[in-house]
Amino acid sequence: MTIRARRLLAACGLLGVVVVITGWLLLFQPLHGSASKSTVVLVIPKGSTVGSIGKRLEDAGVISNADLFALRVRFGGDAGKLNAGTYVFNKDASYSEAIDVLTGNTVAKGKAVTIPEGLSRTEISPVVAARGIKGSYLSASKSSPLLNPRAYGAPAGSTLEGFLFPSTYQLQIPPTSTELVKAQVTAFKQQFSTVNLTYAKSKNLTAYDILTIAAMIERETAMASERPLVAAVIWNRLHQHIPLGIDATTRFQYSNWTQPLLQSQLASQSQWNTRNRQGLPPGPIGNPGIESIRAAANPAKSPFLYYVVKPWTCGQHTFSSSQSGFDQAVNAYNAARNGNGGRAPTKCP
Repeated sequence: MTIRARRLLAACGLLGVVVVITGWLLLFQPLHGSASKSTVVLVIPKGSTVGSIGKRLEDAGVISNADLFALRVRFGGDAGKLNAGTYVFNKDASYSEAIDVLTGNTVAKGKAVTIPEGLSRTEISPVVAARGIKGSYLSASKSSPLLNPRAYGAPAGSTLEGFLFPSTYQLQIPPTSTELVKAQVTAFKQQFSTVNLTYAKSKNLTAYDILTIAAMIERETAMASERPLVAAVIWNRLHQHIPLGIDATTRFQYSNWTQPLLQSQLASQSQWNTRNRQGLPPGPIGNPGIESIRAAANPAKSPFLYYVVKPWTCGQHTFSSSQSGFDQAVNAYNAARNGNGGRAPTKCP
C-alpha cells in the first residue's frame, strides 16, 4: 500500500469517527440541557405519531429538530412508549428530556396531578391541595392573563369556571396552583379550538353557552354514548321554553354535591334553579371534558325531552319524548327502588 493510500485510508477513518461523534452529539445532546426556565403546555392527542409529536414539540420551541427527535426516539426504542396527555415542557430541552416527560420517567422529579372531568373550582381546590400543590387554587383560577372569558361570551366578572380543562398534568417542582391553572387554560384553548361551533352559532348560542350546557351534561351522565342524547334533551327543552329541571345547578349554587337538597333550596327563585327558571343557568357549573363539549355543540337529532335513571344499570338512562313515557320510566325506577328496600337499584361491575 502506498503512502498516499495509507493517508487516504487514515483520513477516511478520521472522517468516519467525526461523523459518528457528530451524529452522537446531535442525537444525545450531552451538552444540551434545560437551562431555560420558560415552560410551555402541550396537549399530545391519542394516536399521535412520533413524527407529529416531534413537529408539535419543535413548533412550540421545546426541541430544535423534529426529524432528529424522531430518530432519537426510534434509536432508543421508545417509539411505543410515548403517551398522550397534557404536559408541561421546558423550552429548549434536549431530546432525552422531552422523551422522559412523554414516557413518564420524570414523574419522580415532578408532580403529576389528575383533574377529573366535570368538577367545579371549589371541588378541584381540595384535590389540588391533597397533591401538595402550593398556593390557593380558588384565587389562581379566578382569572388568567392567558384567557378572557368575555371573548367566549361570558358576562363581565366571570371566573375561569368552565375553562379549566380536566386532564392529567405533569408540573414542575415546586408545583403551584398558578402553574396548574396556566396549564389547564392552555389545554382548554387547544382542545376547544377543535370543536365545531357552526350549528350552535346558527342557533345564536355562544361558546360560553356551549360550555354551560357541557358542564350540565358532565353531571348528568358518565356514559359517552348518552352525552349527545342528554344534550338533545337540554336543547329541546330550551327551544320549547321548558325549564331544564337539572338539580345539579342548584347543587352548584350551594356547593352541595353529596347531601340531599333542602326543599327551600329546590323552591328558590335563584337564577341557578333550573326547576323554576327557564333557560340556561348563569354559567358553567363545572369544568367539562372535550366529549361533553362536543356533544353540547352538536346534540343528537332526537325529540327526547326527559330522561331518568334506568334501574339495575350502572348509571344508564331511559329517554322519552312524552310526559307519559317519562312517568312510566319513573314508576319503573321507583318500583325497583322500593323492591330494593329503598336503596338505589344500581348494578355496576
